[in-house]
Amino acid sequence: MSDSETVPPATAGTTPSATAPATDGSASASIGGVPGANNGASGAIGDAAALPEGVLEIAAGYAFSGPALDLGALLWDARCVPDVQIRIPLPMLNRHGLVAGATGTGKTKTLQLVAEQLSAQGVPVFLADIKGDVSGISAPGVPNEKVRQRAAEVRQEWTPTGCPAEFYALGGMGHGIPVRATITSFGPVLLSKVLQLNQTQEQSLGLIFHYADQKGLELVDLKDLRAVATFLTSDEGKAELKGIGGLSTATAGVILRSLTAFEAQGMSPFFGEPEFDTADLLRTVADGRGVVSVLELPGVQDKPQLFSTFLMWLLADLFHDLPEVGDADKPKLVFFFDEAHLLFNDASKAFLDSITQTVRLIRSKGVGVFFVTQTPKDVPADVLGQLGNRVQHALRAFTPDDQKALKATVKTFPNSPYDLEEVLTGLGTGEAVITVLSEKGAPTPVAVTRLRAPRSLMGPVDAEALDAAVRGSTSYGRYAQAVDRESAYEKLAAARAPRAGGPAPEATAAPAKGRARAPKEDASVVEQVVGSGMFKSLARSVGTQIGREITRSLFGTARRKR
Repeated sequence: MSDSETVPPATAGTTPSATAPATDGSASASIGGVPGANNGASGAIGDAAALPEGVLEIAAGYAFSGPALDLGALLWDARCVPDVQIRIPLPMLNRHGLVAGATGTGKTKTLQLVAEQLSAQGVPVFLADIKGDVSGISAPGVPNEKVRQRAAEVRQEWTPTGCPAEFYALGGMGHGIPVRATITSFGPVLLSKVLQLNQTQEQSLGLIFHYADQKGLELVDLKDLRAVATFLTSDEGKAELKGIGGLSTATAGVILRSLTAFEAQGMSPFFGEPEFDTADLLRTVADGRGVVSVLELPGVQDKPQLFSTFLMWLLADLFHDLPEVGDADKPKLVFFFDEAHLLFNDASKAFLDSITQTVRLIRSKGVGVFFVTQTPKDVPADVLGQLGNRVQHALRAFTPDDQKALKATVKTFPNSPYDLEEVLTGLGTGEAVITVLSEKGAPTPVAVTRLRAPRSLMGPVDAEALDAAVRGSTSYGRYAQAVDRESAYEKLAAARAPRAGGPAPEATAAPAKGRARAPKEDASVVEQVVGSGMFKSLARSVGTQIGREITRSLFGTARRKR
């Protein structure tokens, strides 16, 4: 292609109409050399023989023989080329990906488009719904003139179709089945991110977890962790820690204050039992379609540290439990990680290293991860280098920082005939620059694409309908009611209870969920207990139980199912 043929921004597409090569969610027919003559529609590029060489090269790059998802039609010289369908091979969805673009450019609709086709192919999907507008994936879309025009432009056979869906909410805050994790399974690295601890404090928190694991003091909820941390600041607790390293009283105080503040913000419901079983994300329904699991987050969107870290816990738990499968015909699950920049903001080196390792290794477990954010620079280079599939929506360049981000984004793409700096600032809503991995694992040519319209509802479903779907789920009964069983707090309280079996002092009663207690009060309680012979006997007995110590791996999360 000559310099004079450089492609300008592709925003003024026209409306060619033709029969679709295949319906959405199925493997489209291969279009190797762009067969087919001019269909006579206004604005369509002419017959295959007259197509520019650059178009033919792109068409050949997306002519896959196996099952693939249909993303849209090529845009070339500001016009739609419906004969050239841009697609992504189904087996390559576990090679991870990035969906990026400025606010309002269509990222959410891209997720919806990909998710509903994955579901149709029998692949379960996980979506985080930050703004509350993804619930519509469970309902058929509503036909209108915009949808009909888009379908005609990209040669899409559009029929309204909803997907089987389950709705979850962190700690039950919002419309969804409650999702909880125990403190033990969450681990010190992830919890440090939530509590915004520094590296030294994170390491000290790790000592607390290690001690609790050894002694069989189950950390189920926040009051369990506070009880153990308070004990370890006592004289007897310091002696217990001699064999595994010291715990500074000042550092322990910071951790305790962070826990107290965290509880005071109403965060207690997120930790406890019954703990969510991530195997529930891998389900299909009777007709073979994959279930789309939607984590509703509008109720906690002002707590980004919490929900972004919880998403990482879900991934880490999946990694621990799933067997190795190598390269499969299709993924076991595709996980969309929305607002990904929140995960990486102010993250410790240990946290970033664990993310990188998880993303690198979870592919062999059959799980694909797509990070969704505004620019590629939001994702660390070590993670970005593992994202083989790219859907880049429009970027804005209003400030010098925007210009710098734009140039950095262009450098992350393979060489192409497009002037990407110009194209990326001129893309319209629902248009994107795409490159994916071919069936052989090689990057496909960069293709400016007009994306297909989702077939499900592009907006939220009614709140009453959403609540009805949640309560009608077979999973609702398993997770709806929180359970507060005996764990570290109760064991520590029982150790100092009167031997005669009389009632324990009021100060030892378990506090209500979410109710913070001052660190000073905890210290006074433990000071009464540490000299108790019964407590020493309890510590010895739980410490010698075979198999009580929990093996921890990535993020310090517990590796065995509880």
